[in-house]
Order: sequence, then C-alpha cells, then structure tokens
Amino acid sequence: MIQSSGPRPTGRRIRAGLRDTLLSYAFLAPALVLLAVFTFYPLGYGAYLGFTKYTGAQFAQGLGPQFIGLENFKALIADPLFWTGLKNSLKYLLIVPILQFASLAVAVLVNRNLPGMAFFRGAYYVPVVTSISLAAVMWEWVYNKEGTLNWILGALHLLPQGGAFGWLNNEHTALYAILLVTFWRGFGYYMVLYIAGLQSIPEELEEAAVLDGANRWQRFWGITVPMMRPTILLCTLLSTIAAIRALEEVLVLTNGGPLNSTYTALMYVYSKAFQGFNFDYGLASAAGLVVAAVALALSLLNFRFFRSDVEES
Repeated sequence: MIQSSGPRPTGRRIRAGLRDTLLSYAFLAPALVLLAVFTFYPLGYGAYLGFTKYTGAQFAQGLGPQFIGLENFKALIADPLFWTGLKNSLKYLLIVPILQFASLAVAVLVNRNLPGMAFFRGAYYVPVVTSISLAAVMWEWVYNKEGTLNWILGALHLLPQGGAFGWLNNEHTALYAILLVTFWRGFGYYMVLYIAGLQSIPEELEEAAVLDGANRWQRFWGITVPMMRPTILLCTLLSTIAAIRALEEVLVLTNGGPLNSTYTALMYVYSKAFQGFNFDYGLASAAGLVVAAVALALSLLNFRFFRSDVEES
C-alpha cells in the first residue's frame, strides 16, 4: 500500500492559500486596471485600426472605422515616402554601436572614487533631462552657417569646399547632424545604466586579476565586458528600439527635410495621423504596426546575438 509522503492540505490551509492569492491580486488590481486602460486597450485598438479605413472626416461625422483588410498595407508598399522613412530609420541604427561603446567606456572612467567624479557624472546626465525644445534651439545655433561648428572648422581650416553652410539644410549632412544630437541626448542615460552594472561586479575579481599581473586593458576585456553582457544587451536593445522610433529630434530640427533626407518611419506615422487635412488614422496605424514589427525583429536579433554570451556569464 502506497502511503502519502506528507500531510494532506486541510480546508483551513486551502482557504488561507486562496485568501493570500486574492489579496495579492487585490494589490495588483490598480496597476492592472491602469495598464489595461492606458496600455493594452490602446495597443489593441491601434492594431485593429491598421486594418480599417478611418479618417478625421469619419470621426467628425460620428462614423466608426470601416474594415478593409490589408488595403492599408498595400498602400504603404506603393508609397515611396514610407520606404524613404523606413530607410532613414534603419540608417539611424548607425548610432547604436557608437553610443553603446562610448557610454561603456566613459562609465568605466567615471566609476572611480576620485575627487570631482560626482560632478562629471551629473554633467554627462544633464542632456538626458534637458527639454528637447531647448536642445533644438542650442543645436540649431551650433549647426547654422554662422554657428559654432562652422567657426571651429574654419579656425582649423577644415571647412568643406565652398565655405560655411547650414548642416541641417543640406540633404547629405542633415541626418548625420541629427544623429549627433541623439548621441548627445542618450549618452548620459546609458552611461548611468553601465555604471550600475559596473558596480555590481565583485571587487574580488578585479583584485585577483591585478595579482595575476593583468593590465587594465586585459581586465576590461577579460572581466568587465563578460560580466557586463546582460547590461550591454539591455542598453543595446533600448537604443535599437529608440533609433527605430526616432521622432522628437527630427520633428523639432528639420521636420523631415530637406528633401525628406531626415524623414523617418515614425515621422510618417505622425504626419499621416496628425498633419494635413485628411488625418488618416487607419494608414498611420498600419505604418505603426510595420515599425513595431521591425523593432521586434531587431530586438529578436539582439537577443539571438547576445543570448549565448549572457547565458555563459
């Protein structure tokens, strides 16, 4: 006869477990309700609108969305402006490896108990909390013909042929000028994340490596980078998604110009939904779904690239 390995749960224990479960859900309920109202429902409704015809005129007349299947996506495929925006968004990914390497390198430098390091950490983080409107005014002054950049290049005799010109008004330089603004704004944010990761590395590993005769460069590649791989994955993932969703800098600095050279995919979504006279919410939602799918695909590539390294660390 097989005997039970432990006491059977009594009615009192079952009721206590049920009460604890209900109490846990009661504490979670306010957050779940807010997520449902302000996150899950808008996401679901926005995805549904991508398969409908829904314009500002229909909204003004009190008419609801009209289901049209994949027609919006066919319109996107046939629209050269959408492909221009998607191409520029993919170009924006050039900033990701540069931003991550620079943020990690500076994080290593300022992660020391030396006089003045707190000031430098705060100074690097100031652009993160600076208003985009204020930043736009500053960078427009830097990039115009009489601005700081042309003055510095002129003093170094490095101005391009033809003399000073507006960096944001040139179709060949405007996107890369905005990339520098994005770098400036995001640098401090990722640096702080890397500092948090660096401070979680056990000091015993560094001390043992020093005793073994490893120099600073060997310690960086042999200890710091392997131990920081989960943080590198997180920061790379966040910056990749941010690059695909680039909008603020483009909107306030160039509004997609000149000649659509800075026109991004999310700019396309914004312009179709909120600019002009048509307010094509259905087409904008379909474009948003495509942008989300691209961001998801790039996120999966990041996970695939870093997965084995993260598991090993």
